[in-house]
Amino acid sequence: MAASVSCHYFSSPLTTSTKSIKPKLNYSHFAPTLSKGSIRHFVPLCSSQRSPPSESECQDKEKDWFLSLKKCAAAVALSVSLITGLPGSQWLSPAHASNPALPDVSVLISGPPIKDPGALLRYALPIDNKAIREVQKPLEDITDSLKIAGVKALDSVERNTRQASRALKEGKTLIVSGVAKSKTDHAIELLNKLEAGLGELQQIVEDRNRDAVAPKQKELLNYVGGVEEDMVDGFPYEVPEEYQNMPLLKGRATVDMKVKVKDNPNLEECVFRIVLDGYNAPVTAGNFIDLVERHFYDGMDIQRADGFVVQTGDPEGPAEGFIDPSTEKTRTIPLEIMVVGEKAPFYGETLEDLGLYKAQTRLPFNAFGTMAMAREEFENNSASSQVFWLLKESELTPSNANILDGRYTVFGYVTENEDFLADLKVGDVIESIQVVSGLDNLVNPSYKIAG
Repeated sequence: MAASVSCHYFSSPLTTSTKSIKPKLNYSHFAPTLSKGSIRHFVPLCSSQRSPPSESECQDKEKDWFLSLKKCAAAVALSVSLITGLPGSQWLSPAHASNPALPDVSVLISGPPIKDPGALLRYALPIDNKAIREVQKPLEDITDSLKIAGVKALDSVERNTRQASRALKEGKTLIVSGVAKSKTDHAIELLNKLEAGLGELQQIVEDRNRDAVAPKQKELLNYVGGVEEDMVDGFPYEVPEEYQNMPLLKGRATVDMKVKVKDNPNLEECVFRIVLDGYNAPVTAGNFIDLVERHFYDGMDIQRADGFVVQTGDPEGPAEGFIDPSTEKTRTIPLEIMVVGEKAPFYGETLEDLGLYKAQTRLPFNAFGTMAMAREEFENNSASSQVFWLLKESELTPSNANILDGRYTVFGYVTENEDFLADLKVGDVIESIQVVSGLDNLVNPSYKIAG
C-alpha cells in the first residue's frame, strides 16, 4: 500500500507577491479554455440557438428541450456572473422564479449525488456484479449516517454494518465467481479482511466510539474497491483505430503532485494524490501519464486559480500545448466521454452534440477536485496538456446536473488533500508529478521513444 501524503505547514510568513496575473476566462459557458490567445466575445453555446423543431418533435422531446434550455440559462447566468462579478445566483434568484418556463434544478437531479471521489471511482469500474455492489452500498451509506448529530448516528451505522455483513455472507460465492481467475487468491484475501473488518466495525458501534467509524469505513471500502478491481479482466473495449497508436492508459494509475505554495503564511507545500481512470478515458489519461513521465509539468506554475477551478499545463512560448518532438507539432487528443450504460466512450462530440441531454457521465464533475482537460472553446478535439480541477459547486454547477458534464473530459479525481486545492494561487509551483502505481497500464508510451 502506498504511503500516505500530507501537507506541510510552517510558521514564518512569506513575502506577498506584487505580481498581478489574471487568467483567461471563457465567457461562453464557464469553460476552462486554453490560456493563451485573445478573449473571445461572449457567445453562449446553447442548443436553443438551433433551428426550432416541428410541433410534433416538440411534443416528443419536450423534456429534453427544457433540460437543454435549463443548461443554456445556467451557462448564460454563470458567464454573466464571471463578467460582472455579481453572484450567479442573482441571475436565477427567487425573484425571477415566478416565470415557470424553466424547471427547477432539482428536477434535473435524480437522487442524492455521489460526491466522494473514492465512491465515484468504485462505481465507475467496468463490472457488473450485483453481489459486491450490495456489500458496497451500505458501507458507502455510512457517510450519510454520520451526518446525524451525536451518538444517534451510530444506530444508523449499525444498520449499515449489519446490512453489509449479511450481503457479504449471502453473496460471497457470487462475488468470488465474478473475479478474474488470475486474481482469485488476492480477492479472497481481501474478502477475508473485509469480513473481519466488519466485525471490528460492529464492535466500534457497540462501544459507541463514533470517531473510529469513518477510518474503519475507509479501510473496508478500500477492501471492497480492491475486490471490484480484481473483477476487471483485461481492458473491456477497443479504442477507435485513429487513436490506437497514441499513449493509452488501459486501467488506472495513481500520481502524486507536489506543489510549492509561495504566498501562504500557513501552507508551505502540499502533495495531492490523484487517481487517473483509464477505463473510462484511456486516451486522455494516457496522454497525461505520458507527459508526466516526460516531466512536462515539473516546475510549471499554477496558471489559473479563481475559486471555480485551478488550472495549469500551458507551456512557455507561443504553443498552447505539448509540442511532440517527433512531429514538431502540438499533440492534441479528442474529447472523450463515457456515458453510464455504454460500453465505450464517445469521441469528438459533446453529449449535447449527440442529443443525449439526460445522459449521465460515468465520471461526473461531482467531487471537489474533479480533474479534466481544458480545450479550445469551439473545438472539441483541441485538448493537449492543459488540465484543471473543479472547485466550485453552486446552483449553477450542481452535482448530477453540471453544465460541464459531457462537455469536458474528466479523467480522474484528487483522492487525498483535495481540500487544499482551494488554497492554491496563481504562481504556486508544481515541483513534481510522479507516478505512484499503474505505469504498467500505459501502452504506446512516447516518452520512451523521444525521451
